[in-house]
Amino acid sequence: MAQRSTDGLPAEITSFIGRQHELATVKRLLSDARMVTLTGPGGVGKTRLALRIATDVRRAFPDGVWLVELAELDNPALLPQAVIAALKIQNHSAQPPIQVLTEHLREQRTLVLLDNCEHLLDDSAVMAQTLLRAAPELRILATSRQPLGIASEQAFAVPTLPLPSPESQQRTPYPMSDAVRLFAERAAAVLPGFTVTDENHDIVVRICRRLDGLPLGIELAVVRLRALSVHQLLDWLDDRFRLLTAGSNAAVSRHRTLRALIDWSHELCTEQERLLWARISVFTGSLDLEAAEAVCAGDGIARGEIVDLVIGLVEKSVLIRAEDSCGVRYRLLDTIRQYGRERLAASGEEQQLKRRYRDYFRRLSREARAQLFGPAQVKVLTRLRTEHPNLRTALEYCHAEHAGLCIDMASDLLYHWISSSHLGEGRDWLERGLAHTADPTEVRARALCACGWLAIIQGDHASARGLLAESRALGEQLGLEPVRGHVALYSGMLAMQEGDIASAVGSFEEAVARHRAGGDSAGEAQALTWLCFAHSFLGDSERAVAAAEESIAVCDAHGESWNRSYTMTALGIDFWRQGDTGRAIALEQESLRVFQALDDSVGAGVNVEVLAWIAASEEEYTRAGELLGILRNVWESIGTPLLGFGHLLPYHDECEARTRRALGEHAFQTAVRRGGRLSHEQAFAHALMEDAPSRGESGKAGRPSPLTRRETEIAQLIARGMSNKEIAATLVIAQRTAEGHTEHILRKLGFSSRVQVAGWVVEQARLSGEEPPGAE
Repeated sequence: MAQRSTDGLPAEITSFIGRQHELATVKRLLSDARMVTLTGPGGVGKTRLALRIATDVRRAFPDGVWLVELAELDNPALLPQAVIAALKIQNHSAQPPIQVLTEHLREQRTLVLLDNCEHLLDDSAVMAQTLLRAAPELRILATSRQPLGIASEQAFAVPTLPLPSPESQQRTPYPMSDAVRLFAERAAAVLPGFTVTDENHDIVVRICRRLDGLPLGIELAVVRLRALSVHQLLDWLDDRFRLLTAGSNAAVSRHRTLRALIDWSHELCTEQERLLWARISVFTGSLDLEAAEAVCAGDGIARGEIVDLVIGLVEKSVLIRAEDSCGVRYRLLDTIRQYGRERLAASGEEQQLKRRYRDYFRRLSREARAQLFGPAQVKVLTRLRTEHPNLRTALEYCHAEHAGLCIDMASDLLYHWISSSHLGEGRDWLERGLAHTADPTEVRARALCACGWLAIIQGDHASARGLLAESRALGEQLGLEPVRGHVALYSGMLAMQEGDIASAVGSFEEAVARHRAGGDSAGEAQALTWLCFAHSFLGDSERAVAAAEESIAVCDAHGESWNRSYTMTALGIDFWRQGDTGRAIALEQESLRVFQALDDSVGAGVNVEVLAWIAASEEEYTRAGELLGILRNVWESIGTPLLGFGHLLPYHDECEARTRRALGEHAFQTAVRRGGRLSHEQAFAHALMEDAPSRGESGKAGRPSPLTRRETEIAQLIARGMSNKEIAATLVIAQRTAEGHTEHILRKLGFSSRVQVAGWVVEQARLSGEEPPGAE
């Protein structure tokens, strides 16, 4: 739907203390400069400060405030793609990612937060400069250990938390500096009931001063209060840091302080906890308990011991626990991860752990592919999106060992690429792997076929044709029926895109036969869906409906919802063409709900298209114009109108022309703009007719009716006691159409019987001062 959203930041910014001066200064810099970079050593609080600033200023950026976490990205070539994903741009075109970004941001007032740029410094600088030149209303807030060095950048060195001045410590009561307040908050979390008192205030101040006011240093040290008193903690720090900081400048001192604290945290871990810390550092993104057990168990750690070790690392603030839609997950701060990786390299286990990590995510991808055509579909795709940083790293490891491993895994992730913001990245992985292996294997045939479908979706027909031809040849050579079935299916899609519908029908029929013979229910259902689209376009409703019913039966037998929703979309189009708009609306809205749950913008866009066509055919031209406005946002974000469904473009053009003629240019543009201004959630509700009614017939009391003109007419006939058959005869429409309208009226009004509809019509007539139906 529409892309106006501000959900690119975490819901809450935890434990933000003080820094009022820094907040005010950076906000002022951000109002004057196009780019501001927060610099400073690890652990100084750059990310937390940036998130707080972004949260505070989000109202100034109506097109969104977006967090791009770069710590999880190792390959600089994927930087623009990572930003596309973070901005939730579902562009499926074959344009270079940087071009997709510049076009998306060109006219938007947006703030992009690039977090942890230091390991991608040059590439981040080039990208930032390119985006700032292309998008005059764009602002960038970055965090890095050093400035990016571009002309429009303002750098701000984030200081450590302020400590009490010697003068303030002479006053009573003692003022609480930011460093002391953080210590007190964290200590209370570790040791319930802890407070800073007159007796311990001086000790706490000395501890914070010894830690140079580093927020991460304070958080790591406070964990020790489970075993030490504040006096013992200070004594330990004095002994540990005296030699470290002697003769050093401030920057070196802070780096050594943090390193010493991490060393200390490491020493206080048990031997097995240290081992797990090192092994978990192999993960690029977050992980769950299952992944920790699969990758990190063995050679000194039993699988059953992992859960207790994870709890120990969480208690020591080494691992951070979080909960999302996939359940409980754990992550390492970047500084802690880098330390763990150093230990892993020194242990001699690095290559072994990388192989375990790679194999775990290869297995996860393979299992996800097997589960996709079934009731676990939404859960599986959500899990893959959560694991994307890890999947990307696993693909790198696969490619480094053998390109065949890479294309095998990338093929398994085909529906992940299609359903997420990573379609271009998926094609890149497949093409990169295919270029480095020419072995005539089933793996190559599958990869060629998958890459061909991605090329079709991106509108790159020439490449798709070549990829599918080579896949077909390999499939025939090796006798690979599943591959031959998918090549036939995708060839039919290509023919549909190019307007050769008759040829497409032949390809889809071949695909149905091959998938059915091979027991591939997913391929069979998908081919039947496209057969429905093709027959419907040719005007053969009987065959279209038959194909759709077969597809739905296959999907229902497996508890599948995604392909089923595309089938309902195709069936809805055919019912609309037959004039059965009530059933068409119900089908399109039902499938729209599924596409929204799956975050499938293409499927949702097709649903909104059909609903717009229906509105125009029902002479609800204002609603049609608003839906067309919503669609402009949808197709602009994706890159191409009706991507993958180009054969439907004539219906779109006819709807737009008809609506423009009926409303006149000014009213048409007003309706389109009104639809285009709706938020994602508002647009979704409007398409489903779940927003507050604003059009249609209305009673005198000023409460608008939710019914269309045709529905109002049918409701009045229901109030006269007519059956659906009599209504159909009166209005010269099919009985099925009358039944569909009646069902839609009942749903809109929240009723369960025709008697209730009749009562509602009488009440509407009373409110408007008119005679009720049948009163004459």
